[in-house]
Amino acid sequence: MLVSNSVTLKKIRSYILRQGRLTSGQQYALDNYWVRYGLEYQGAYDFEQVFGRQAPLIVEIGFGNGEALAAMAAANPHCNYLGIEVHRPGVGHLLMLLAKHELTNVRVYCHDAAEIIAHDLADESLAGVHLFFPDPWPKKKHHKRRIVNNAFLMLMLKKLQHEGYFHAATDWQPYAQAMLEEVSVVSQFTNCGDDSGFCVRPDYRPLTKFEQRGLRLGHGVWDLIVKKVNS
Repeated sequence: MLVSNSVTLKKIRSYILRQGRLTSGQQYALDNYWVRYGLEYQGAYDFEQVFGRQAPLIVEIGFGNGEALAAMAAANPHCNYLGIEVHRPGVGHLLMLLAKHELTNVRVYCHDAAEIIAHDLADESLAGVHLFFPDPWPKKKHHKRRIVNNAFLMLMLKKLQHEGYFHAATDWQPYAQAMLEEVSVVSQFTNCGDDSGFCVRPDYRPLTKFEQRGLRLGHGVWDLIVKKVNS
């Protein structure tokens, strides 16, 4: 069933803005490469014009330091990527990587993801949305801050193409189960996982250093992938 047919941006932020200190390299990248790779929150773009071509468009929400996004873009030159991150040091680091590897299939936002997806992206325009290791907000009183809820999933349905996918990954099992419960009640999503509801990590999602360290310590990681289908 569809829990809600309306899309309402939640007022509660799913993140706390901790900017941190920029390195000289990150500041240089922001000063010199933003004009090449950066996009402003300003309303709908024509992304075929932005990228100079027509290609599957994939969004990554909260790309951290950008290493996984840069690796995916390099390995999948046939796709266009939009990276969204609110923390400027991470944005600066990704810009450094894009310039270093001369990647042309990535553009970057430094703004709230829910607002960008709602207002800057056309309906049924996305081939995929990635949400890798979001803040799990483990305390019960903070669960309302978790990004994956019904309103968020309704927004995904609105922006994804037919058979477009939403892929979330987390190393926090209670959050993995909570996300699975949220997507399971939305009839327009079909789960791509096994009987547990989760998938083996697909090849296109690179292992991060943080994830590799966790796996060595015996921590689990849960990949949840659902596709949009007709109801």
